[in-house]
Order: sequence, then C-alpha cells, then structure tokens
Amino acid sequence: MCNLYSSSATQAAMRRAFDVTRDSAGNVPPLSAIFPDQMAPVIRNHEGERELIQMRWGFPPPPKVGNHPVTNVRNVASPFWRAWLKPQYRLLVPLTSFSEYKDTKPRKTPVWFALNEERPLAAFAGIWLPWTGVRGTKADPAEGEHLLYSFLTSEPNGVVGPIHPKAMPVILTTPEEFDVWLNAPTEEALKLQRPLPDEMLQIVAEGERSDQAKAPV
Repeated sequence: MCNLYSSSATQAAMRRAFDVTRDSAGNVPPLSAIFPDQMAPVIRNHEGERELIQMRWGFPPPPKVGNHPVTNVRNVASPFWRAWLKPQYRLLVPLTSFSEYKDTKPRKTPVWFALNEERPLAAFAGIWLPWTGVRGTKADPAEGEHLLYSFLTSEPNGVVGPIHPKAMPVILTTPEEFDVWLNAPTEEALKLQRPLPDEMLQIVAEGERSDQAKAPV
C-alpha cells in the first residue's frame, strides 16, 4: 500500500506534462513527502477543461472498516467504488517518486521508486469525490466541504515486489494513457489497472521519509 509519495515538479511542468488549461491550485511548492490527509495537486476534467487543483488524499472508509482514510483502491468491482469510476470522477495524481517500506528491524525502511534518477513526471490513476465532514489532524482539524482523492493499485511488478509483495500504485506515463484514464468508458479505462513494466521503474533512494532530489522544472 502506497502511503507516501513525492510531487516535486513545478506547476509549470505539471501544466505542460498534463495539458492543463485551467490552474486553480494556487501556489503549490515542490512536495518532497506527501502523506495521507494532506493536500496535493491533481488534474481533473472540469467544465470542458483540464484543471490543476488541490485535493486532500484519502477517501472516507467503507462502513465498519475503521476511520483511517482510504488512500489506495484495488477492488474496483466493489459496489462501494463503482460510482466513482465514471469519467467525471477520474483524475491524474502527479508524482515524481513513491515509497514503499522495506520490512527491516527495528524500524521499517522507506524505499523510493521513480521512472529514473531524474524523477520525470508521471501520474497515478486516481479517482475523487466531494465529501462533507472533519478531516485533518486533531491539532489542526479541517471541517466543512472537501474534495478527496485516492488512486488505484495493482499487483506489484518485479521491482516493487521484493520490497512490497502485496501491491503497487497504477502509474501512467504517456499522454495517450492520461487521455484514456480521464475520458474513456470505464471498461476501457480499467485496462490501465496493471503494474508498470519492470524496465520502466527503478529504486532511486532509500532510508529517508522524503525524497529531496529535485525534479525537472
């Protein structure tokens, strides 16, 4: 389960990479560590344009599952997720690297993955929903209306599997994949729920809870 990633590219780079025509995100600094319940940039279709906007990471959990935000979605056949797989609720989650934890003692070790050492932009295949309630931490609660996002996972590839054998995020890397995920019928879009080929991913850092390497501007 991916509960930590980075998005260190500039807004200008995100606008170029994802063909954004409306930037509603405000000022988004490079983010070297994004954790659940934090705000982060995403791209959605909105009023006929691709919009860059900030949303909060993590869906409300299904009934009787607990109270932790649901950051990753695997079982897309579940009725709980079906409504949010329609094109109007799909989005792209920009990333430059993501982390899974190696099961070491006495503490687990963060391992960072990226397309290559340069940390080029890619996107998680995400979904979003509007929600009203309290989010944030006990020290800094945020009450009211929220836009929440999560992203899909699949079985891991041969690079992630030795570190985290259960799952890896669904990563999109081309304009064609971005367009299919945002616009195609659900059955076609869900064909993208697959692991990235091994040769397209590598370990780029290990040990820290943030990825401080700079991505291209």
